[in-house]
Amino acid sequence: MYARRRRAYFLMMGGCLVLFVSSWAFVRLWSIPAAISMCVIAMVIPPVAAIVANRKGPEDRWWDDPPPAPDPLQRTDKQRTGKENPANPANPAKTAKPANPTGDPESDEWWDELDGKKRRR
Repeated sequence: MYARRRRAYFLMMGGCLVLFVSSWAFVRLWSIPAAISMCVIAMVIPPVAAIVANRKGPEDRWWDDPPPAPDPLQRTDKQRTGKENPANPANPAKTAKPANPTGDPESDEWWDELDGKKRRR
C-alpha cells in the first residue's frame, strides 16, 4: 500500500522535473508557447502528487490506528465548570488541579482571572 503510493508520488514528481527541465532546455528552441504550456502542466503536478501520496486506499486499515493520546494540558470538565460531569465520571484525585499546573504562578493567576476563578478587587 505504502510502497505503491510512494512510487506514484516519485513518478509524478520525476515527470514534473522532466517537464520543467526539458521545456526550457530544448523545447523553447522550437516553440515558446509549447514550453510555457509544459511548465503550466508541470505546475499542477506537485499538489496532485501530494494528494495521491497521502490518500488512504480501501485496503488501508485506518480504523486500526490508535486513538490520539490525551492532551495533558487539556482541562477536565470539573476544572472547567467547577463540578463533575455525570456523563464523564472521573477520579477526583486524578482531576484535582495542582497548585501551579504550568509551573509559572504569575501565568496561572492570569489564566484563573480570565476563567473567572479569581475576581479582581
